[in-house]
Amino acid sequence: MAEARLAQRIFRSAALWGFLVLPPLYLVPLPHLGAETFLGFVGCAIVFQAVFWIVGGDPVKYRALMIPAVFEKLVFGVPALVLFTQGRVLPIVAFFAAIDLLLAVLFLIAWRATPRA
Repeated sequence: MAEARLAQRIFRSAALWGFLVLPPLYLVPLPHLGAETFLGFVGCAIVFQAVFWIVGGDPVKYRALMIPAVFEKLVFGVPALVLFTQGRVLPIVAFFAAIDLLLAVLFLIAWRATPRA
């Protein structure tokens, strides 16, 4: 199925991207306050990469997880870009937020293209 193959590529690529860019965040200097929130965000995001990998393994079976995957991307991407427009985060944060929003759109495309089980 070509539709399932598209979803497989999107989700597996997203997982590989996340496994590449997220673990180094454990090495950045931590803020004095809120370090546990930052580390929890990074850990939760890494766990979600495993979910993306699983969805990519059988997109038809795990189609229902694609919508929560979209929200996983939006919960960082949208607030980070809003904060960027207010001058409250660095451009590098906006760059990664934009990638998350792109992935959210790709996840929606994958969801629409994937047939129901």
